[in-house]
Amino acid sequence: MHYNTAYIIGFLNSLTIRKCLNILKVYFSYYSSRLTGKISHRGMPFSLAAEPTNLCNLKCPQCPSGMDLLSRKKGNIGTELYEKIMDELSPYLMHLTLYFQGEPFLNPDLTKLISIAKNKKIITAISTNGHFLTEDNCEKIITAGLDRIIISMDGLDQKTYEKYRVNGDFQKVVDGIKTLVDKRKKLKKSNPFIELQFLVFSHNEHQIIDFRKFAKYYGADSAKIKTAQIYNPDSNSEMIPSSDKYSRYKKDNQGKYQIKSSLKNHCFRMWSSAVVLHDGRVSPCCFDKDATFVLGDLNDSTFGKIFKSDEYNKFRNSVFSERKNIEMCCNCTEGLKTR
Repeated sequence: MHYNTAYIIGFLNSLTIRKCLNILKVYFSYYSSRLTGKISHRGMPFSLAAEPTNLCNLKCPQCPSGMDLLSRKKGNIGTELYEKIMDELSPYLMHLTLYFQGEPFLNPDLTKLISIAKNKKIITAISTNGHFLTEDNCEKIITAGLDRIIISMDGLDQKTYEKYRVNGDFQKVVDGIKTLVDKRKKLKKSNPFIELQFLVFSHNEHQIIDFRKFAKYYGADSAKIKTAQIYNPDSNSEMIPSSDKYSRYKKDNQGKYQIKSSLKNHCFRMWSSAVVLHDGRVSPCCFDKDATFVLGDLNDSTFGKIFKSDEYNKFRNSVFSERKNIEMCCNCTEGLKTR
């Protein structure tokens, strides 16, 4: 994937000696653990996903939030808690994704969250379904200094689009993209880097080529084709694209679908990143949608204590020994060959 000059400059400006040393510590301890088989973690995460909200306006059939399958409470992250997290982690963080489950723009303080992170020289990104890209919101996120925005576009007409983005308005998203591109030009800014994302299903795979043309026509910086996560692929096999290239799954000898990834017993994410839920709990990975594997709570602890805890290391050890038996890992794309 290419990035524009402004994004790269912003990344370089966020670097400090302390952050560079931290990255080296993380890599060294990770590969040392792989070589010795003994868990050794040094440093702090240099990437983090913080969940602004787990509320959403759409009902996407393969999204736990959209399907209303999340058992955890719904809500928005508090700015006081968020500032506490940023104060502790800003000396180490390179990249912050303000998204996990839900639609980020449904948190009224989203712009403030971006600004807080940017003031601490952290690269920021959000992922959105594109229904809230009004002139006001576009100007706010540009002015706040957002570095990257991912806009989901899983179809090029209303019929195809709403097949997955249930309750979505295709034209509204298109208008939002145009507004964002125009506002960025008007403000004479290069960021945010605008990436349109296309999840491939059986019903939209015929539009892949046109999607790239669409992104270029409307002034996006990148068009990303992404395989779709499908829960219970055997029961929802009609959603799996016919093209093997764009499917995460393949059939085994018994004719059952399984993820293509070999799911080897290691995972760099356990060393380099984490997820903070809107209520302050810490999960080890973005594939833990319903927070089944919570390893601590920032309302009564620091991130450092949680990340270095025996419980966290015990989980890392389970990834090193029995990753295929960990439910959240079974849909993971870590190690999945990209094309």
